[in-house]
Formats: sequence, C-alpha cells, structure tokens
Amino acid sequence: MFHVIAGLIALYVIWRFVRPLKWPAAAKMLLAALLLLAAEHHLITRNFFGTMASPEVPGPVLMTLGWAFGALILLAIFLFVTDLAGLALSAFSRSRGRALLSCARLRAGLACAAVALSALGVWQAVRVPDVKTIEVALPGLPRAYDGFRIVHLTDLHASRLLQADWMRAVVSKTNALNPDLTLITGDLVDGTPEARANDVLPLRDLRAPHGVVAIPGNHEYYADYVGWLKAFEQLGLRMLLNEHITIERDGQPLVLAGITDSAAARGGQPLPDIAAAMAGVPPSASVILLSHRPVGAAKHAKAGADLQLSGHTHGGQILGPHLLTQLANEGYVSGMYQVDGMQLYVSNGAGLWPGFPIRLGRPSEITQIVLRAG
Repeated sequence: MFHVIAGLIALYVIWRFVRPLKWPAAAKMLLAALLLLAAEHHLITRNFFGTMASPEVPGPVLMTLGWAFGALILLAIFLFVTDLAGLALSAFSRSRGRALLSCARLRAGLACAAVALSALGVWQAVRVPDVKTIEVALPGLPRAYDGFRIVHLTDLHASRLLQADWMRAVVSKTNALNPDLTLITGDLVDGTPEARANDVLPLRDLRAPHGVVAIPGNHEYYADYVGWLKAFEQLGLRMLLNEHITIERDGQPLVLAGITDSAAARGGQPLPDIAAAMAGVPPSASVILLSHRPVGAAKHAKAGADLQLSGHTHGGQILGPHLLTQLANEGYVSGMYQVDGMQLYVSNGAGLWPGFPIRLGRPSEITQIVLRAG
C-alpha cells in the first residue's frame, strides 16, 4: 500500500507540475521518470539492498534519496494546497482561480521551496539532537525522588544513516547530563544484530546509578527480535517485557513497568500486556510506564500508571502534516498530555527511520526529565 500511495503522489506531481512545463518532451519524460524513481526507491532498496525497514546502502545515498523523496512529498503538498485555493477562488472569480491554477512562476517557486526545505529537513534529521528538559510533578511521588533526573531516549534507529559516530555522540550527551536513570522506549535499531553490531556498541557506555532500562519498539520485531534481546542484554540494557522492576532511593520505592509492542504479532511474540506488567504493583506505588506507542494511554492510566513515556511518532516529522500522525495515534503526537489522571510524555525521538529522513519544525530530542514530588 505504501508503494501505491507513493506512486500516486508522484503521478499527481507529474500531472500538475511536469506536464505543463514548456520543456522538450524528452526532458519532461526524464524528469517524470526521476520523480517515479524517487517515489519508489523504497521498493527498489527493499528488493535489492536490504529491507524496507533497513536499506543497506551508504549513508550519503540514503540522505540523497531522502532529500529527493522529501522534495517530492513537499511539492505534492504545496501543489495540493494551491489547487484547493484555486478551486475555492474560482467560486468567486473564475478567471482569478484559473490564473492561480495555471501560474507557471508559482509552480516553479513551489518546486524551489520544496527542494530547499527538503535539504534543510535532511540536515535536521541526521544532526545530533539537542537536550530538552522538562519537569514532571507526580502526586504521591516519595520525597526522596524530588529532583530525580531521568534521561528518556527513544527512536534511536541505528542504521546505515545513523551510524556508530552518531550513536556515540548521543551517548556522550546523555552521560554528560549525569542522570540518575536512563530509559529507552524502543526502536533502537534498524537491521539485524550482525549488520548493526558496531552501530549499537556505544550503548554499552550509557551510565546511570539506577541503571539503563529499555523496551522494544516495532522495529525490533522486523529483524531477529530474539537476537536483539540477547544483544541488548549484552550491552547492559535491562529489558522490560510486560513486567516491572522496583528501584529504591533512600529506602523509598519507584516502580518501572514496560510493555512490548503490537508488532510482536508478526513473529508470534508476546503482545503488549499492561495487566502482566502491573501485576503485583502496590496501589500506592508511583509507576513510570514505558510504552513505545502512545496509543492505549487511557487503559494504562486505568491500570495504575502515573507517568507514561513513549515515542514512535517522531513528532510527526513535518509541521502541518504532523496532524495526520496525530490522528493515527489517538491524538497523541508530541509533548505532554493529561490522560485520566496519568501524565503522558511523547518524545519526538532522537533519530528516525532511514526511509524518510526529514524533520521540519519537529526537532529531534534527548529528553531530560526532572521529577518533582507533587
């Protein structure tokens, strides 16, 4: 379905942008072919260079493909908005509406803007993220945890795009914050443990007095999930799979619970089970829940979680179209939400899938959370 939609987007751009160009037929055919190749490059890399989730081609090639695909998507959006405006204007003045729809200079300007913004978006996507600091007050949190510092990492997506040097820089920034606890909410990798062995190695250098705790995201299930669990344990990550642990500070408890991802169904692995994760947790305990996807927050609040940390959405990646991502995730896309007495924080993520390396107005982040006793 993804490839069909991408193809239809390319055909729309060809019809509205390429076809009206006053170029030789051969030049227009060449541009149309390039647009179709950009739209379907995922299909090509999937069949010849790795998988859809993990294209095994050099990072500069992935950035170039991402730039071309991003420019195509942005141009399609710009043209679609212009067409809607032209049709609306036609209701009042047919001549003005036609003039807007047929304005060659406007189309050329939109194309230049799409190309430039896509280049900026790729740079924003692959840069090492900045630190975002928030304070979270939890009612009932023991006083011992007032000022407790957590670093929340999510959507690292180690790949041929975001390799060992990038991961090392993220780990260095994380450790520089001197967190009491580091939490990772899934999508650490794209590819097999063998392909990503060097790229994830810096994760073993994460340091926090109360440990480094993680859960899987959907991308862990796309290539050797069981192998990745072993690799993560070897890296020193404590994986929470529909279970919880209790940490202590000055004799006071704080519960960390984690669930798996619904992508587990594709490999016959355990599906997310909030009841199992919360089994045996005292009703009075403060609970931080790790859930890769923000969906299901109301159910998690009912189960007793006080703070849910999630990722998955990448913040929607592009301001404006991010609303589509929000609709697909029960209204949650970025930042803090109040859900039936529970607080939900959805991080924009540190990295992203190499198949669409674009960020515009939705910056990546390393999240530092300072807990406050409510």
